[in-house]
Amino acid sequence: MTDARNSGVTVVLVHGAFADAGSWAPLAEILQREGVAVLAPALPLRGIAFDSDYIRSVFSQVDGPLLAVGHSYGGAIITNAATGLDQVKGLVFVSGFAPEEGQTLGEVEGTSRDSALAPALVQKNYPVGDGTTAVELYVAEAEFPRVFAADLPDALAKVLAASQRPVAAAAFEEKNGVPAWKSLPSWAVVATGDKAAGSDVLLQLAEHAGAQITTLEGSHLIMMSQPQRVADVILEAIRAVA
Repeated sequence: MTDARNSGVTVVLVHGAFADAGSWAPLAEILQREGVAVLAPALPLRGIAFDSDYIRSVFSQVDGPLLAVGHSYGGAIITNAATGLDQVKGLVFVSGFAPEEGQTLGEVEGTSRDSALAPALVQKNYPVGDGTTAVELYVAEAEFPRVFAADLPDALAKVLAASQRPVAAAAFEEKNGVPAWKSLPSWAVVATGDKAAGSDVLLQLAEHAGAQITTLEGSHLIMMSQPQRVADVILEAIRAVA
């Protein structure tokens, strides 16, 4: 089997809502130590279509084969962005959504019994450039540690709450397109204590996508609390697609 260090595969880490690329830092350090090329772009968080187009442009400018890794909302983005791109060789969902064509994330979240996200959301407004505003969502800072980061130190969880990036409400309302997992091998890491996306719906989506599933005890930010375990799954995926 090909060594991940010599595979030539770039790992593109796509973060989720209420976060930034820094949420990948512990995991990226491990991958780089293993000699893996890593790219962690900043996601605009303005909606499924806009964000997918942006990440598709990132993918298309990577030299050589790549493995797309998406956390949470980022899972939906790689699902859309990777469709039909030859350089994308596989998908890894880390507490990530793997929606079917025509689904909205709002519909998916509405079926979860594990998610505590909806009551914790706070609405604010942002300008859209034509003199009007649209709604964006935050997680209430007081609820962020419990919902998002229950297995991280409380001081770190509070910093993440204070530095979170909001997502446009439209992201939960837009329909997803043809999913890349229908034509690409997929892996999924599902945290059993995920109170944000919801462990139950993430597991259902991963099973429907035919992903190779690894379950870990932990929170929504499993790649921060258990970066080595998540890195092991990514390294396995690299060796499989190389």
